[in-house]
Formats: sequence, C-alpha cells, structure tokens
Amino acid sequence: MINDKKINKRQYAYEVIRTRIVDGTYVPGQRIVIDQIAKEVGSSHIPVREAIHQLESDQFIEYKPNFGAIVRGIDRSLYMESLQLLALLEGYATSLSALHIPPAAIEELKIINRNMKEMLENYDLEKLGDLNRKFHFAIYAFCPNKLLVDNIQQVWERLDIVRRTNFTFFSKRTPKSIAEHDYLIQLLEEKADSLQIEEIARTHKLNTLEAFKNQH
Repeated sequence: MINDKKINKRQYAYEVIRTRIVDGTYVPGQRIVIDQIAKEVGSSHIPVREAIHQLESDQFIEYKPNFGAIVRGIDRSLYMESLQLLALLEGYATSLSALHIPPAAIEELKIINRNMKEMLENYDLEKLGDLNRKFHFAIYAFCPNKLLVDNIQQVWERLDIVRRTNFTFFSKRTPKSIAEHDYLIQLLEEKADSLQIEEIARTHKLNTLEAFKNQH
C-alpha cells in the first residue's frame, strides 16, 4: 500500500520549492539545501529528494556534480523549445475553448486587450506581461481538457523565470501581438472554424519565437 503521508510530504516539499523558483525567491544557479527544506516541511530527506527528482523532470532543477541540486536557468535553446511546445499546446487549447466560450468572456478579452494597449503606451512591462497571461488563460478557462491547461501553466511558469529579466520583451513585437489578439477575438466572436482558430493561435506563439530569434 502507498503511504499517503509520505506522498503528502513529497507534494508539500515540491510545492514549496517550485513556488520559490517561480516567484524568484530561489534564483537560477542557487543550490537547494535538502536539510533546510526537510526541516521546513517537517519531513525526512527522502520526500524532499523525491520532490527534487520531480522538479528535475519538470526542468526546474538540475544536478551539478560535486555540488548537488541547483535551480536551473533557461538558456536560448530551452527557451525556443518551450515556445515551440506552447505553440502546439496553446493552439489546440484555444480551439477546444472556442467551442465553449460565452459572449461575456469574449467581452472580457476585449477589455484585457484594450488595457494591454494602454500599458504599451505607458511602457509598463510588468503589467503588460500580467495582462498577456490573463488574456490567454481567460480563454483556457473554457477548455474542457484540464490536463492540457495544466501543462500549459507549467511551461508558462518555467518561462516566468526568464520573463522576470525582461529580456523576452520585444518592443517591435508587442503591438503586433496585441493586433493578433484582436484578430483571435474576432474569430472567437464569429465562431470561426476550430482548425482556423487553432492555426491562428499556434502562429501567434510562433511569431513570438521568430521575434526572439531575430533579436538574439
């Protein structure tokens, strides 16, 4: 029989470490001290080690020889691979959501996108990023495949480690991105073909990838 208490300790340790990575408390290159985490969550080393192995699988942590577990940074290659993955996942999630999204939610998307235009004029990068996330997840709220949305959320969180440095903000790309949002809203409102919506949503993310390639 599986020990539920052990699973709970492992999950608790996992959430503590991952939250601190995502919110910037733990920075790339920082060592994860197993003793310290074990004391904080009130467990032995075993659940913490298991949590770290899971975070390694999720690409939040990596092992360095003779040093141990450290917070993984995200290099150019991993960043581009993550955007490619998101293009596939978000395209499909958007097309599934389109079948269920109500008129009131479409109006909310319009408001969010107008706010994005305002934040662009004010050059408020942090709020722009927050609104962009809010825009897309307002759509995914109507996706019936919750596992798909969970996977999207996980990749976004991994990329948040990079977004905090602002090096992924492309001034030339952002107005185009907002315009693409407008077109996506139009397709949702018109109840366009789901394959067309999937293609437009996928291309939207791939355009961000191209902007990154051109800037770096």
